[in-house]
Amino acid sequence: MQSVPFTSEQFFGVFRAYHERFGPAPVLWNVLALACVLVIARSRGRADRWIAGFLAALWVWVGMAYHIATFTSINRAAWAFGALFVLQGIFFAFSGVVGNHLRFGVDRSVRGVVGGVLIGYALVIYPLVGTALGHRYPEAPSFGLPCPSTIFTFGLLLWTTARVPRHLLVIPVLWALIGSSAVFNWGVLEDAVMPLGAILAAVLILRDLKRPDPAGR
Repeated sequence: MQSVPFTSEQFFGVFRAYHERFGPAPVLWNVLALACVLVIARSRGRADRWIAGFLAALWVWVGMAYHIATFTSINRAAWAFGALFVLQGIFFAFSGVVGNHLRFGVDRSVRGVVGGVLIGYALVIYPLVGTALGHRYPEAPSFGLPCPSTIFTFGLLLWTTARVPRHLLVIPVLWALIGSSAVFNWGVLEDAVMPLGAILAAVLILRDLKRPDPAGR
């Protein structure tokens, strides 16, 4: 018995509708994400606010362009999903841009390695796995859509050198639980990494909250 209010054709058709409406958006988001990764890898601390701003913009974009402007055509719950993504973008803006509470950096610790794996998966491996499974553009999720963007977010949050405010984890972890339903309902197996990423990010980030903050906060 189908547990969702739309068909497989409608689900993948939403991706097509998004790509037809927003054209080069996936390329732009990939380029910006790669730029963030390169800046962090080079330890350019002055870019912390810009990277937080990128995360804020990414989450607002997904909420508005995908959930509200596109996904609501087949699922009323997308209004709530969109609101959550926009709210997460606001959280990133206030915590990382206004408050400057996010410090980005990478090392060879377990946290750094896991973060790098999640980032690489979201940007490179995710679309390759999708293609191998028969999920091809434009009827396939691209970066700048909810699940790969959430995986990437977990990776960036692990690439931080100061304490990550707990509230920044709530909505991404919640979406990891909701969005992973596509694995079982539609065979989007590339999303299976998302709940695993949520668990790893939550465990590693919350564990480090118990340690002295190197930023002195």
